Amino acid sequence: MALGTDYARQDCNFARALEVVGERWSLLIVRDAFYGVRRFSDFLTHLDVPRAVLTARLASLVESGVLRKEAYQQAPVRHDYVLTDAGRELWFPLYALARWGERHASATGPCRLFHHADCGTRLDLLGNCPDCGCSVPPEDVEMRPGPGADPTLRDDPVTRALARPHRLLRPVRAAG
Repeated sequence: MALGTDYARQDCNFARALEVVGERWSLLIVRDAFYGVRRFSDFLTHLDVPRAVLTARLASLVESGVLRKEAYQQAPVRHDYVLTDAGRELWFPLYALARWGERHASATGPCRLFHHADCGTRLDLLGNCPDCGCSVPPEDVEMRPGPGADPTLRDDPVTRALARPHRLLRPVRAAG
């Protein structure tokens, strides 16, 4: 029996969410959008995803309302891919999944550390600032390289740009 391609017979909101972001590469695209990656070529370079797969996943995420396209060049038309409000709501689940991976799937420790930009405190497991006592929205999060980061693993322009502290959602321009 062939494996199905959707969760149509599942009466579950988790399954419905997987219909939107559960395909291979989709969550990594959303993750990179939080990191500030916006351009097709930058997603392609940073993720090493096949071009056809990236095209399909971006189209699906746009159609589902997770990303929106914004033209940055008119002729030929070129677009940035930007998280919508619905896409930005994925921050806390993505953050929780990353922290889970840090604790249970990493031998070297966290690759990236997430801090409250206003006070510099590292976020707790739920994405809250222990010092300020607030839930920190993604635009107020600064990402920094962690002790598990391996600078020899990748040498693409996006990775180099993200090797320095960077506030989430601020555009990364991978020139070079």
